[in-house]
Amino acid sequence: MSDNNELVTLTEKQKKARRSRNIAIGLALGALVIIFYIGTFARMGPGILDRPL
Repeated sequence: MSDNNELVTLTEKQKKARRSRNIAIGLALGALVIIFYIGTFARMGPGILDRPL
């Protein structure tokens, strides 16, 4: 391996693109969680709220 300590410096345009991608991935994951939650609730039906504690 090389002992080169050179780091890649991102331009402002690249940083903005990376941030936009990260936000899009986060929103997609959040939407997937909500879809799974709603799907699970729909499969179990409204009777899940009538269970004894």
